[in-house]
Order: sequence, then C-alpha cells, then structure tokens
Amino acid sequence: MNTNTAIRDYFRTLYRAWGRQHWWPAESAFEVVVGAYLTQNTSWTNVERALDGLRRARMLSVAGIRRAPSAKLEQAIRSSGYFRQKAFRLKTFVRFLDRRYGGSLASMFTRPTAELREELLALDGVGPETADSILLYAGNHPVFVVDAYTRRIVERHGLASAKMTYDEIREMFEEALGPSPKELLTPGPLAADLADNSLGSSHPPSRMSTAQRTSTIQVFNEMHGLIVGVGKHYCKKSQPACEQCPLRKFLPAAQ
Repeated sequence: MNTNTAIRDYFRTLYRAWGRQHWWPAESAFEVVVGAYLTQNTSWTNVERALDGLRRARMLSVAGIRRAPSAKLEQAIRSSGYFRQKAFRLKTFVRFLDRRYGGSLASMFTRPTAELREELLALDGVGPETADSILLYAGNHPVFVVDAYTRRIVERHGLASAKMTYDEIREMFEEALGPSPKELLTPGPLAADLADNSLGSSHPPSRMSTAQRTSTIQVFNEMHGLIVGVGKHYCKKSQPACEQCPLRKFLPAAQ
C-alpha cells in the first residue's frame, strides 16, 4: 500500500467511526487566532479558561487586545501558562495586523497562502503549527496542520521517518488528501450516535466549525482533529493502546 492510499484509508476509517470533529471551536476568526497562540505548550482546557477570561474582560477582539494594558492581558490569560510571553505575542500580532492590513483579518486572509504563511512565520512565537492553524481554521486556506500526534502516528506506522521535516509531512498529507476530497466525507452509522467527546477529539458545533468551506479544506480540518483523537486516546507517547486503536489494522506488524 502506498502512502497516499494509506492516509486516505486512515481518514475513511476514523471519519466513518467518529464523524465530524467540529474543529476549531470558536465564534470568530480572531478567537481562532488567539486560541492558536494560547494552546502552545498547554492543554485545551487551560485555553478555554483563558478565552473565557478574555471574553469577560471584553478583550477577545482585535480592538480589545490593542487597547488592553499588558498587565491586564497577562492576568486574563494566566491559565494558559507562559502568560507574559503569550500576551506579548498577541500584542505583536495585532500590531502586525494593524500595520500590514489596517486591522482587518478579512483583508489579511485574501493574501496568497504561501505569502501569508511566510509573513506569519516571521512573527515572534509563530512556528509552522501555529501558522498553519491560523491559515486553515481562521482563514480557510488549504494547508494541513502537523502536530506531535501526527508525527508520532506516521512514524509508528512506517509512513515517515524521524528525519522528515514538518513541511515534508505536511506536503505528504496534502498530496494524499487533496485529490477527490468529497468522496472521503461520508460518515458511517456509528458517527451519528456519538453524543460526547469520549471518542476522537470532537467539540460541540460552533460558528467557526460549521462555516462553509471547500471539501479539501474540510478534509484537512477533519483529519487533523481525528489524528488528535487517536493521539490522545490510543497512540500515546508511552504505553500506547494499540489493541484498541481503530488504526491498529494499519500497523506494519498487522500487515
């Protein structure tokens, strides 16, 4: 089985079992951007607490971050960890947005994907995963987000080596999932019965997660969420639960 076929089979297996994951859970594109910064080196539970703090303080907007005193911004996002560093980086992003795009996310996201990606990567605290999360989930740009779970799974399944770069793995998924994406988006009978987050990494539907997007972008979106579900519940860093994993049949030892 070649890599493209394997990745598409992984998607079908997970999507038919778990259905839509409703990533990214947010009510606005800017909330996605803020969440992409805050989720660095912490759990999503801590991010949700920080977002609630920003919402209560009326800071969860471009104007709110712009006018907020640094000390108050730091206090609002304290639960996300590294709060001083993250507050500085959020301020840096808003200054970039103001300077380059007149404070408009909509204007920013009209930029060609490759060019905007380079601009984001040049900002303090924005690595490939954060940049691609902003592009995919906030801007509906067709990029695949690679995280530690993705790398762990493809290495254990023999689809990638430890020497492969982030961009090599990203391009591998984009090449596999990009063609004929509509045929992949067919949930199985089990997916409709999921009423909680006990499987996969699903969230309740939100304004951003249910926004209209192309089939390719939707597949990239879902695959990242599905992979997080595998990583969280089965393909753990230590003591992986391979016997219960829905991708078990694809492991090299099972072939």
